[in-house]
Amino acid sequence: MSLLHKTAAGVSMVAITAVTVLTISGTDTSSAHAARSIAPPTADNPVNCSMFGHYNDVVMRAGKRQSGRAVPPPPVMAPPPPPPAPSAPAPQAEAAAEAMVVSGQRVTRPGIYPPRPYPRLQDRERYEGNEVASIQSVASAPVSTFGVDVDTGSYSNVRRFLNEGRVPPSSAVRTEEMINYFRYDYPRPESRDVPFSVTTNVSATPWNEDSRLMRVGLRGYDVAKDERPPANLVFLVDVSGSMSSQNKLPLVKSTLNMVADQLRADDRVSIVVYSGAVGTLLSPTNNKKHMKEAVACMNSGGGTRGGEALALAYKAARSSFMKGGINRIILATDGDFNLGVTGTPQILDMVEKNRESGVTLTTLGYGTGNYREELMEQIADAGNGNYAYIDSAMEAQKVLSDELSSTLFTIAKDVKIQVEFNPEHIKEYRLIGYENRALAEEDFDNDKIDAGDIGAGHQVTAIYEIMPAGTNGWLPRRRYPANQTEGKARVTSDFSGDLDREMAHVKLRYKLPGQDRSRLIDRTVPAAAMRGAGAPRGDMAFAVSVAAFGQKLRGDKYMGDYSFDDIRDLAGRQDVYWRQEFLRLAQLADSQSGD
Repeated sequence: MSLLHKTAAGVSMVAITAVTVLTISGTDTSSAHAARSIAPPTADNPVNCSMFGHYNDVVMRAGKRQSGRAVPPPPVMAPPPPPPAPSAPAPQAEAAAEAMVVSGQRVTRPGIYPPRPYPRLQDRERYEGNEVASIQSVASAPVSTFGVDVDTGSYSNVRRFLNEGRVPPSSAVRTEEMINYFRYDYPRPESRDVPFSVTTNVSATPWNEDSRLMRVGLRGYDVAKDERPPANLVFLVDVSGSMSSQNKLPLVKSTLNMVADQLRADDRVSIVVYSGAVGTLLSPTNNKKHMKEAVACMNSGGGTRGGEALALAYKAARSSFMKGGINRIILATDGDFNLGVTGTPQILDMVEKNRESGVTLTTLGYGTGNYREELMEQIADAGNGNYAYIDSAMEAQKVLSDELSSTLFTIAKDVKIQVEFNPEHIKEYRLIGYENRALAEEDFDNDKIDAGDIGAGHQVTAIYEIMPAGTNGWLPRRRYPANQTEGKARVTSDFSGDLDREMAHVKLRYKLPGQDRSRLIDRTVPAAAMRGAGAPRGDMAFAVSVAAFGQKLRGDKYMGDYSFDDIRDLAGRQDVYWRQEFLRLAQLADSQSGD
C-alpha cells in the first residue's frame, strides 16, 4: 500500500508490505526516517508511528517486498516530447459533430474511446435486506419469537442517503433499527436483580382502521460513567486506500479523539491498524495524549487485510484481558476486505469462536461507494456487540461519548422475546421489522441459541400490527372446510386464570453476564387494552411514526396510501434535536420519492 504524508519538501509516500500478520515495532536506519519518525513504543511512549514512516520515496515498487531498508529514488527520466499539433478534423468527424448538434446524440472522434460513465456510488455498496414479513394467522401460527436488536446503523445510513439527495435502497432499511434509534419514556427498572423493565401498550393503527398496534418496550438499567467497570478496548482501524475520503478515515480519527477524552485511569486502549499490512500502532495505555498522538499519524493507502487484522486484534484484547471488566474490540471500517481472509463465512466463524473468550466486538461503519453494510451488521451480531453507522461527528459523539456506557457494558445477554396471541381476541398479526432476527418457537427455551445483548441504558422496542377477531382481516377465506381454522372447537387449557380476558402473553428470556442459565419474565396484555385503544398519542405516536417511516421507505404493501405528510403529522412537534431531525428527514424523503 502507499501512505501519503506531507513533508517540508512536499508530498511523499511510504508503502508497508506484509503477507502475514505482523507487529511493526522497529525503526528504519536511514537518516531521513530516523530524523522524522516517532520513536518505537516503550513503557513511557507506547505509540508506534514509525509504521507510518516519513520516507521521501516509495518503499515498495511493483509489488516487491522490501526488507525495511531505504530505497533509492527512481532515476530521473527525460520529459516526454510535446504532443504533435492537432491536425484538421477529418470529414467524417465534421459530419459526426454536425450529427451531434442535430440529433443530440453523443458522438466521439474516430480512434478515441468514449468517456466512461461516472459510477453511481451505491452500485458498489452491499446490503442484504430481508423480505417484509408476511401476515400470520393466529390459528395456524399463534406464537412469534425473535432475538432483540439494539443496532441503530440502518437509521443513520438512511439519513446519509437522504442528506445526499438520494432515496435509500429498500434493502438498506431495517425498520426495527429505525425505531430503536430513539429513546422512549419507558420506566426505569426497579432493581438490578431484573436488569430491564417491560412495557406493553395498544393503540389504533393510523394506516388501517380495522387493525390495532401493540408495542413491547424494554429498558435496561442505567450506569453512570464512573460506575461502569474498567475497559480494555482494542480499536481496529482500517487505514487502507478505500478509507481516504473525508467521510471515512478523517471521521474515524475524530471519533477516536472523542474516545480519548472519555478514558479513565483504570481503562486501557490499544490500536491495531491494517491495510496491505497489519500492525500495532498503540500498545495498551490510558494516556490520552499518547492515544491522540497515535491517531494523528494515521494515513490511508493500499489494500485491506481485514481478516488477519481481526486475528491480531483478538490477540491484543486477550493479552490485556481484564477479569470482571469490559473487553471489547471496536472495528472502524467501510467493510471492504480484499486481501487475505475475505470470505464472510470465515470471518464470522473467527468472530464466533473468539467471543467465547469473553471479548466482544462492536462495528462502526463509515463512508460511501463501497460500503459493506451487510458485513458490518453480521460481524457485530456474531461478536455479541452492536453495529452503528457513523455519518457525522455528531453521530460519533452520540455513539461513543453520550452513549459510551451502553455501547460497552452488557447487562443482559441472549435476550429473546416471545409473544403468544389468544385466538379468542386476535385473528392475525405481523411483526414490523426484525425479519433477520426471527427464531423458531422452540429456540426460545433453548439456552444454547445465541440472541441479542442489551447494554446499560439500552432500549428495545417491537411493534406488532394485530387484527382483532371478527374482522375481515388480511387473509382470504379458504375454500375447504378442513382448512378453515376459524370456529374450531376449543382446547381446554392447563393454565389457571381467566384466559378469555387476555389478548396476548409476552415472555422474555435473558442471561445475566457470566451465566449460562437463562431467566424468564412474563406479562399478559389484557383484551380490554385492545377494545379501548384510541389513536396513538405522545411517545407512542412518535414510535409509530418512525415505524411507518421505515415501512414507507421499504415499500411495505400494508401501508396503503399513508404518506410522508401523514408520518410528520403523526410525529407531531418535537423539542429534542434527534426527533426534530427525524421530521426533516421525513420531509426530505417526501420530496425525493416523488410521492
